[in-house]
Amino acid sequence: MGRSELVESGRRTILVEGVSDQAALEMLALRRKLQPPRVIVLGGAHAVRNHVKQAEPGTELVGLCDAKEAPLFRRVLTEVHVCEPDLEGELVRAVGVERVVQLIEAEGELDSFRILQRQPAHRSNPMSIQLARFLSGRSGNKERYARLFVEALELDRVPPPLDAVLGGP
Repeated sequence: MGRSELVESGRRTILVEGVSDQAALEMLALRRKLQPPRVIVLGGAHAVRNHVKQAEPGTELVGLCDAKEAPLFRRVLTEVHVCEPDLEGELVRAVGVERVVQLIEAEGELDSFRILQRQPAHRSNPMSIQLARFLSGRSGNKERYARLFVEALELDRVPPPLDAVLGGP
């Protein structure tokens, strides 16, 4: 990614780990009728240092990351918003497990989720762990469900890290 891709005068640039983070932020901005945020998808937390080095001086850079990646982000960014344990966990808590299962059903994937739940390795796991495994099980699931969960979200229940990184309501 070239230096010019990171520069946008007068707007903050949000550095995120993956496309699901970008999808959630863009959908939340749309729902709030805000200008879409400038989001750079790093493709993994370890790339944050290189992207910060490429930024034009004076560019406002902020981060949104999973809890386990927070130390990497905090080494190079002043403002970091952390999802506990990750974006999907924040969204599942905010939307509610029952509604999340309804959304999975509406997508025609409830049978797949129920099969996962019956597997010996997952039977005794809490629902939050089962949902995390399901969401990460197929390519594109995290991005698709991030959009769906933000669409289903009551705007007064926006997870604090997403709310803060966009600058609040």
